[in-house]
Amino acid sequence: MNRKRTRGDCMAPPYLSMIGREKTAPPARSQFHLDLWFSFTVQNWILDFGRPIVMIILPLEWFPLNKPSAGDYFHMAYNVITPFLLLKLIERSSTTLPRTAVYLSIITFVMGASIHLVGDSINHRLILSGYQLHLSVRDNPIIKDLNPPSLIDSFELLYYYDEHLGHSMWYVPFFLILFLYFTGCFTQSKEEKMPHSGWLLLGPSALYYWYLVTEGQIFVLYVFTFFAMAATVMRQKRKGYVLDSNGRFLLYNFIITLVLVIVWVVYLWNDTILRKKYPGIIYVPEPWSYYTLHIKGS
Repeated sequence: MNRKRTRGDCMAPPYLSMIGREKTAPPARSQFHLDLWFSFTVQNWILDFGRPIVMIILPLEWFPLNKPSAGDYFHMAYNVITPFLLLKLIERSSTTLPRTAVYLSIITFVMGASIHLVGDSINHRLILSGYQLHLSVRDNPIIKDLNPPSLIDSFELLYYYDEHLGHSMWYVPFFLILFLYFTGCFTQSKEEKMPHSGWLLLGPSALYYWYLVTEGQIFVLYVFTFFAMAATVMRQKRKGYVLDSNGRFLLYNFIITLVLVIVWVVYLWNDTILRKKYPGIIYVPEPWSYYTLHIKGS
C-alpha cells in the first residue's frame, strides 16, 4: 500500500533548497575618498610648497637664523600629517595590503623627511646669506672661499643628506605606499567614473606632483612608479578588472604630471647655466634653482 506523500515530505532541506537560488550580490561601488585627496592636496600645497615661501615672506626678526623658522614648523607638521593621511588611505583600501611593507615604508618616510627637515632648514638659511641654488656647492661664492677647505666637504655632506639621502628615504616609501594602495583600486563592477569633485581636485593635485618630481629630483622614481601602475592596469584588465574612481584619480595625476614635467624640460632645454648644474642624462631642473637664477635677481 502506497502511503500518500505529505507536503512536508516533499520539502527539501533548507540548505538544499537554497542551492541554485543564491545570487551573488553585485560588488558595491567604491566611494571616492574626497576628504583624503582634498586633505593631501591642501596640506601639500601649504606645508610643503608653501614652506620656503613663508620663510622668505615673514620678517627675519621673527625667526632668527639660530632658531627654527616658520618653514621648519611647517615641515614638522608635514612630517606628522602626511604619514597619518597615508595610513588612513591604506585603511580604506578595498584589499588587504602587506602590513610589514606599509609599516616599514611609513617608518622610513618619517626618518627621511626628518633628515630633509634639518638639511633643508640650513639650506634656506644659506640662501638668506647669499647661497645660489643654481650653482653647485663648491661653485657658490659664499662657500668656495671658506677656510679651512675641509669645511666645504662638510657642506657637501649636508647637501648629500638633504638632496640625496633625505629625498630617497622620503620619496621611495611615499611612492611605494601610493603604488600599494593603487593595486587595490580595481573592481569587477562596471567602469566607474570620477565625480566632479575629483576632476576639480585633479589640477591642483597634479601641479603639486609636478613640483614634487622636479624639486625633489625624483623623475626616475616617478617614471618607474608610473610604469608599474600602467603595467598593473593592463594585467588587471586581462582578468576583467577595471579601475575604480580612486585609482583613476591617482593614474590621471601621474599622466598630467608627466606632461607638465615634459613641458618644463622643453622650456628650459637650452639654459646653459642650469645645464651645468644638471649635467646628467636626465635633465630636470629644480623650480627653486630657476627662481634664484632668473627671478630673484631681476
